[in-house]
Amino acid sequence: QVQLVESGGGLVQPGGSLRLSCAASGSIFSIYTMAWHRQAPGKQRELVAWISSSGRTLYVDSVKGRFTISRDDDKNTVALQMSRLKPEDTAVYYCNTASGRVFPWGQGTQVTVSS
Repeated sequence: QVQLVESGGGLVQPGGSLRLSCAASGSIFSIYTMAWHRQAPGKQRELVAWISSSGRTLYVDSVKGRFTISRDDDKNTVALQMSRLKPEDTAVYYCNTASGRVFPWGQGTQVTVSS
């Protein structure tokens, strides 16, 4: 069974940057559209960025131009480069397939944007 392990979160000031990483076990990772989701306190989990198996990317409007998703299928990793962070980006970030219905959810990584 594929396991997803997210890392790279932390506390950052508004305007700062962070790079999140997700490592996936298993050899079938490369066939899926992978995504980063986030869940802020008191809110539902939302998809913020996805990348297809061919490398096409899509972002929600709130992060467009600030976040960049990438993948390395040889290493079974997905990354999210976040820049110009805002307090409203504060959330637990998770990687999974775009649907979120294929692999078990990992623990996520906390991102806190605060001065």
